[in-house]
Amino acid sequence: MRFIVIGAGGIGGYCGARLQAAGHEVVLVARGAHLAALREQGLQLVHPQFRFAAPVHACDLQTLTRAQPARPDDVLLVCVKAMSTAELAGELGAWIGAVPATVLSLQNGVDNEAELAAVLGRERVIGGTIRRLGGHVTGPGRIEATGPAQTTIGPWPTAVDTPALVNRRVQVIADAFNAAGIPTEISADVRRVLWHKLVVNNGVNPLSALVRKDTRSISHDPLLSPIVLAMMQETALAAAADDVALGAADVEEMYELIRGFDAIKTSMLVDREHGRPLEIEAIPGAVVRRADRIGAAVAHTRTVYALLRHLA
Repeated sequence: MRFIVIGAGGIGGYCGARLQAAGHEVVLVARGAHLAALREQGLQLVHPQFRFAAPVHACDLQTLTRAQPARPDDVLLVCVKAMSTAELAGELGAWIGAVPATVLSLQNGVDNEAELAAVLGRERVIGGTIRRLGGHVTGPGRIEATGPAQTTIGPWPTAVDTPALVNRRVQVIADAFNAAGIPTEISADVRRVLWHKLVVNNGVNPLSALVRKDTRSISHDPLLSPIVLAMMQETALAAAADDVALGAADVEEMYELIRGFDAIKTSMLVDREHGRPLEIEAIPGAVVRRADRIGAAVAHTRTVYALLRHLA
């Protein structure tokens, strides 16, 4: 297989480094100073259990789609911010054409797979999520990461009525990830897994960006932790709009999980610190839109969403 990592930031760069170290052909798609450093100096990645410093094959998206033909054995790891998914899907569709490449989303939110499938076809798209991995670009060509990178992937939206070929691709990718040191499980209902992740993300990501504190600080703060829990509960309510049933036990499990994490700067907090666009619509926005659809009250999420929109 050839793994093409579209968005070689903290998460994508970590996965790409692991896969290349395991012997796979890897292409890192990046831009700007980060891309220039990857080309000239290679990738340097530091993780408590893994270090990588080696030349890499890196290019921008335009070079990929204009100069390198798509291959049937390609696995595209989509790791870009959610607000870029729809536009990216159009570019990839024109490039892939009829080639049966596979597209695996490892992004925040619950809308990316649908946007990719609408253009590329459901038979190409695999959903996925990585929990307990904090990874950030600390400088051009340099990434720091921490956490076990617990990964779950599966046919989107579920394995029901999914062609056998898709299920085989999922198994092959999971095997490759596990062999590369990225612990990966397969889910027959990856849509539910994505909502589980959104419960955590909506609980801590927006609030951390708003108050500029890490996950441990807000989840243990006597004033902020009740808001974290409330936003997680509201996310579970909103999941019903996608026919995903999440109960009090699911929320409690995710709440205790996030309280047990080491202190991690969320992606939205890092983006705010660097003046980058925030995934407001992909995380609290996704909850608010679905809550509106089913008439659910999500006052805490709506308030934080409005404040972040004001900041943006």
